[in-house]
Amino acid sequence: MSEPEREVLTYELFGIAVREVAQQVVDSGYEPDMVLSIARGGLGLGMGLGYALDVKNLSAVNVEFYTGVGQTLDVPMMLPPTPAAVDLTGLKVLIADDVADSGKTLEVVHEFCADHVAEARTAVIYEKPWTVINAEYVWRRTEKWIDFPWSSMPPLVNRHGGIAH
Repeated sequence: MSEPEREVLTYELFGIAVREVAQQVVDSGYEPDMVLSIARGGLGLGMGLGYALDVKNLSAVNVEFYTGVGQTLDVPMMLPPTPAAVDLTGLKVLIADDVADSGKTLEVVHEFCADHVAEARTAVIYEKPWTVINAEYVWRRTEKWIDFPWSSMPPLVNRHGGIAH
């Protein structure tokens, strides 16, 4: 059985993706006051967008799908520390993530922001066709498994028991 075809993002392509997504934001006329990255995958895009769009107010949020024994819950949860609502009030926020796959992570962060901010828009490198939320700014759309440059090789350490082999 053959290996399924993959979408491979190199660091070089990632640099191009950041600039092209930033250009989409500029072309749309949206001027965010803050870039809010979803950790971990959205941190690189968020940093790149911050520089390209001259936004120095960068923040990050951690989101995880909580798991019970042998199961994943349907609802992702934002983990503390989360940006204080008072810090977001009246801002135009650009939410950054690497991929909108199910879209549930982006949806949770977008809903969190929507209650407080003037406007929230989303930017992703990749978007899958089955996502529950469509980002305003997308570099590429794909159905393939994506190999990101930062996660295509295993970690150097195993935090759950010594050095990785």
